[in-house]
Amino acid sequence: MIGDGVADMVDALFSVEKDCPVCKEKFQVTRVRSRLVMIKQDSDFCSYYENVNPYYYTVWMCPHCGYAAQDTHFDKISPAAAEKVRKFFEDRNVQIDLTGTRSREQAIVSYQLAIFCAELTSSPASRSAGLYLRLGWLYREAGQVEEEKTVLLKTVDYYEKALAKESMPIGPMTELTILYLIGDLLRRVGSNEKALLYLSQVVSSPQARKEKRIADLARDVWQDMRAAARQKEPAAQHG
Repeated sequence: MIGDGVADMVDALFSVEKDCPVCKEKFQVTRVRSRLVMIKQDSDFCSYYENVNPYYYTVWMCPHCGYAAQDTHFDKISPAAAEKVRKFFEDRNVQIDLTGTRSREQAIVSYQLAIFCAELTSSPASRSAGLYLRLGWLYREAGQVEEEKTVLLKTVDYYEKALAKESMPIGPMTELTILYLIGDLLRRVGSNEKALLYLSQVVSSPQARKEKRIADLARDVWQDMRAAARQKEPAAQHG
């Protein structure tokens, strides 16, 4: 059975050659075939799949110069930003090779490097938010609760900055989706009062009728929080 699982994982992966936009060297990136079977999805959109975790391979990293970024943004780097990355890494002899099949630990390193590069090059806040969110999901998979909380708080911070400064939608994410996601992440880290403020914005928004799925998710999370609060009240009174 284990052998079959490994074979299925290998079948789900394939390699392509990339040119690094920073150092111009060629290297191999591992990609995940699109025919994945989703098993379930958490309320913050973390999805679980059979055989392979595609989040392990979302970040591409050049083993020659150290530049790392999400696959969809890898080539979208200005000459000035590329020069900034090149100068930072040129004397540091990175020597991290994340080509081929990745372990969870290697995937975590890839996100840490991509976050660093995004912040070094003053990338949009939404880009860092997306990276932090996926890093949080990897910590969740590993059962590293405190690390997950720390990273999800960073995610909230960057999405709040994105709401304030960036035009909507951001990729597939509407303003309502981001408001909902912030509310759900705040609930996950225990900031319930602030979470309710965000979730109430979603439910009461005129856009809620157009984005029924997001509004329904917000109501579900809100009801879960109210139910949890009611369970705690008798225990507090009893104490």
